[in-house]
Amino acid sequence: MSKSLEFNRHGDKQNSAFFEDYLIRLLEERDRIGLSDLIGEIDAVMLTVDPGHSIDYIAELALMTPYHYLVTLESESHWTHILRIDMNSPDFLVREVKDPNIRGIFRSLNEVYPIGAKKPNCRYMGEIFRVNNLHDVVTLQNEREFRFFTQDDIRRLELPGNIAFTKPSPYTHNVVGYLERPDDQLRVYSLGLSSIRNDVQDVCESAKNLQSQVGIDELLRPIDHLATRIYSQNREVAILEYLSLTSYFYWGSYDIKDQNSSTNVTKSVHFQQESRSPAKVFTANNTPYFVNHLEKLPSPTENFVRNYGPRLHHVAFAVKDGESGGQTNIDYVVDVIEKHGKQFLLDVIGSQEEGLKQIFSSASEHSSLIIEYVQRFGDFQGFFTKQNVAELTHAAGVEEELNELQKTASDMHGFALQG
Repeated sequence: MSKSLEFNRHGDKQNSAFFEDYLIRLLEERDRIGLSDLIGEIDAVMLTVDPGHSIDYIAELALMTPYHYLVTLESESHWTHILRIDMNSPDFLVREVKDPNIRGIFRSLNEVYPIGAKKPNCRYMGEIFRVNNLHDVVTLQNEREFRFFTQDDIRRLELPGNIAFTKPSPYTHNVVGYLERPDDQLRVYSLGLSSIRNDVQDVCESAKNLQSQVGIDELLRPIDHLATRIYSQNREVAILEYLSLTSYFYWGSYDIKDQNSSTNVTKSVHFQQESRSPAKVFTANNTPYFVNHLEKLPSPTENFVRNYGPRLHHVAFAVKDGESGGQTNIDYVVDVIEKHGKQFLLDVIGSQEEGLKQIFSSASEHSSLIIEYVQRFGDFQGFFTKQNVAELTHAAGVEEELNELQKTASDMHGFALQG
């Protein structure tokens, strides 16, 4: 039986008595009823993009990550493109809405937020976990009062019919999916008609050829962690909810006082290597937005959530330890990708002496997601240094402020024309 509370705690963020009490009670119960053993690794991550954006986004991913195009599943109102590295790391499911006028629950989660509404169908949806027995997992989670989409809901939403999906979280707006699959069998998604699309295949092959030519194909590693941003008041309950839905444990939290935020990490109880099952990170303000004018504190995380809604902020990919062309691998990768048109929010930060280097790309115009690269040196096991995460948070906040200013200017221009 898994023992989810036997892992070392990291960080300096002080949690409430409520959090510490329910963390123990929930994980003890999860282990006792067998859920920790029934729920395995993340098998896939899933997002939706607006009409006309999936091919360009796949080209971007194929250049910047180790993912390859596998197949497209076509349903009535969506194309779902499956990207894969191998069976030891999660698939990447890119859904494209065919008709911009299609409405649904995931679109509605965007439309109440000023910048999120600008790309109404562009949304990270959540993670799909491999499970040993789907019936038992859903039954146990129903008994714990989690709610799932019905089979009719899944057909209407055009999601894979062999996966059980929770309703969106009130804290993160993400879903969690459960896919029953023996560990030694291929992943299969029961959805629509399967085909290899030449247009998708062409952009992927072109990007992979370029990766090989410039020598970064062997340097890029699978997803290291997934980082979501939430409102300050939802930090603790969002973490506890995710731990209740998965087989993850609470690794710890760091207080990033310079940016008025905290970074909170959860990891798989089954796999030490994030390449097999990425860590899930939650970032939240320390104080809510309405006290900022009193405290005079920065608020990049809360500003992001107010503009985009609670959602995934970035996907981090590991970079192989070592050097290429006289540079650390991460510097080499960033230099090459910058030369081919992708921008980054700051210089590579950190050092070999500190144990790791990191960098954020600019947000994708197709998915709104940032790609982070992280290179660990030697036996460094963490996800950041406090100085690194402060600089990354600040850089992302600057870009998001510019996006907000551009949106405000556009809205004012439209108002003036109406006047």
